[in-house]
Amino acid sequence: MLTVRMLATKVASPTTMPPADTDWELRLGFLIHDVSRLRRSAFDRCLKPLNVTRSQWWVLAYLSRGEGMAQSQLAEELDLGKVAIGGLIDRLEKSGLVRRESDPSDRRIKRIFLSPKSNELIETMRAVSHELNAQILSGLSEESLTITAATLGAMKHNLMQYLDASDGENQDAAEPA
Repeated sequence: MLTVRMLATKVASPTTMPPADTDWELRLGFLIHDVSRLRRSAFDRCLKPLNVTRSQWWVLAYLSRGEGMAQSQLAEELDLGKVAIGGLIDRLEKSGLVRRESDPSDRRIKRIFLSPKSNELIETMRAVSHELNAQILSGLSEESLTITAATLGAMKHNLMQYLDASDGENQDAAEPA
């Protein structure tokens, strides 16, 4: 079983590691999780008057960054099954927020596009997000925010390196000798 310490030593040099304190590591993990969960809950509450669910705003947010994404790619990006993303897109399509189009080179592939109605909703969601972030970050100095962003960015990078490396190990183990 992979421990947090084993993960950390695989992806970071010992000179960058904090002291080996399991309580500190657990507190950090719980704190990151709690902040993320509370932010999602607060954002859900802010968007409730717009009748947008978390799953819907998550799909719309991803599409706003890469419109015309294949339905299967969107499912992969959101870590959802094909059936789950299909139902979600059905509801968004019924609400007039997205439209499906067959890919011109492969009619089996469905590409998802935002509607003008969703573009307005996304602008509103961004304004709500901006206001919520201002409240969340209230009282924090620019220096501490810069350090926090750099720290979380480094942690994300280390986790992605670990996952990429372990994917390679798992593929090697699955290949016949």
